[in-house]
Amino acid sequence: MNLSNLQPAEGSTHNQNKRVGRGEGSGKGGTSARGHKGAKSRSGYSKKIGFEGGQMPLQRRVPKFGFKNINRVDYQGVNLDTLQLLVDNGIVTDTVDFAVLVENRLATKNEVVKILGRGELKAKLKVTAHKFTATAKAAIEAAGGEAVTL
Repeated sequence: MNLSNLQPAEGSTHNQNKRVGRGEGSGKGGTSARGHKGAKSRSGYSKKIGFEGGQMPLQRRVPKFGFKNINRVDYQGVNLDTLQLLVDNGIVTDTVDFAVLVENRLATKNEVVKILGRGELKAKLKVTAHKFTATAKAAIEAAGGEAVTL
């Protein structure tokens, strides 16, 4: 070992970056490896998302269609078989209201609940919700319960 072949221990150095702009003798002086002129050679350059080198970007080439209805109401659906499961597990006996649905994580406090007609309901329940499908309402009333709209 002598001064010509000294090198740091394996894994002790981490910085592998080019040191640009440190004089002509380094080979990375002058334009600092950025070439001549153009946006990429300037300081502060950052390419915009979706920029395609001046070519018309895909987002603008593709036609737009449809619209978003700002008045749309998204309902959180709860099916009859889910209500029957609550009865079977002994969580509910006679009434199912919004508080019960929130407690059992079938809806959050800010959602609008709609009772849907999948499955069958054997128990007599008083169900309170924002909306009911026709089949759900019929099934609840056929089981001897009542459907109350909030």
